[in-house]
Amino acid sequence: MLIVHHPKMLNFIRSDYEAKDIRQLIEFLDAQQTFHFPTLDNGLFPAALLNTEREYSGYSNVWVRDNIFIAYSHSVWGQIEVALKAVHALMSYFQHHRGRFTRIIEAKADVNNVMERPHIRFDGLTLGELEQTWAHAQNDALGYFLWFYCKLIAQGLIKPQPDDLTMLAIFPLYFEAIRYWEDEDSGHWEETRKIEASSIGVVVAGLKQLKQVLTDPALSYGFQPNDRWNGKRGVTPEFIDKLIAKGMASLTHTLPAECIQTPPKNRRYDAALLFLIYPLQAVEEAMADQILADVITHLQGDYGVKRYLGDSFWAADYTQKLAPETRTADFSDDISARDALLKEGEEAQWCIFDPIISVIYGLKFQKTRRGEFLDQQILYLNRSLGQLTDKDCPFGEFKCPELYYLQEGRYTPNEATPLLWTEANLRVALTVMEQSLIA
Repeated sequence: MLIVHHPKMLNFIRSDYEAKDIRQLIEFLDAQQTFHFPTLDNGLFPAALLNTEREYSGYSNVWVRDNIFIAYSHSVWGQIEVALKAVHALMSYFQHHRGRFTRIIEAKADVNNVMERPHIRFDGLTLGELEQTWAHAQNDALGYFLWFYCKLIAQGLIKPQPDDLTMLAIFPLYFEAIRYWEDEDSGHWEETRKIEASSIGVVVAGLKQLKQVLTDPALSYGFQPNDRWNGKRGVTPEFIDKLIAKGMASLTHTLPAECIQTPPKNRRYDAALLFLIYPLQAVEEAMADQILADVITHLQGDYGVKRYLGDSFWAADYTQKLAPETRTADFSDDISARDALLKEGEEAQWCIFDPIISVIYGLKFQKTRRGEFLDQQILYLNRSLGQLTDKDCPFGEFKCPELYYLQEGRYTPNEATPLLWTEANLRVALTVMEQSLIA
């Protein structure tokens, strides 16, 4: 069943597209400011575009993970300067707070105290840290930065300075210090810490990209793999290979599950695993197909895709059950009170996943030219387009929500609308759809 919230989208949604249809659709949505990405002077993006009444959510702050997805997406549709400005700002942020990495590496900070880890959510205007306690143990966020920054180097789009290369070399030392392959982190959803395949896979992807930079003379800009960091450790290809091998062994043991620890941490299905397929391409085809099938079979709903079964974030009537300041609070230490709000089957359905599924099928079609993959690419693009808000939405029409949740029995977009991560994913899905049609 295809649900379309805004009736005007029916003028554009088709079961069979031509490339010109996609270009017209992009032009129309651009005119509606569906793909409006408010940018700070330094190039960073807030998580969502909010009015003053919704500032309590904290979504006006900068998340490392969201910024990488948004920057990467801009690079896909040709706005490379936007992407470069954002990642240069993130590099400046990490360099400014480099001490958080080195204190963990030198065992001068408690790795179990998440506030002593590198902060993955911060004030984008000042690049300063926030005093609020937060679930900063998010190895995936650090892995995404390492992956994309090194990918841009490999593409010849960034010429790193010596300080940049030194900062990059700190990442594998940090991942070794926390033993990322068995580290309990809060992952993509910033919740209960556990050993998560979706986080480990991102770090592996980042390490592989870093190794390419350090071992290719054309990319390393004079940085020698045997250079010493802080006079103590050598970041060599062999060292990185060993770190990658530890992560791969953990993934082999865990996938296709997200977490295989004992309950309640155990989790068989999690939509975050989709990102190991795209954009990271960090799993083999058979595993990618299994993850994709798991998400579609167990997490897909009519209005979007659930993050995981039992997800209580934006459970039914969430705004009536929680005060504004607690709706997006840090639940990583104890999620039981929030979980008590959820009735089975009433998980919120997110809008960031359908565009990713469309892209995954699109790449499969471009590789094989099999019509069934194109059909699925179109289906999930259409689901994504159907999720755009209608004219009665208090946050504006033609906007990309974070999610739909049940409010008084009706699925409604939540307050993080528009979410820039959703905008970025939808724009990439349209680009890949056009590529499929002109290939």
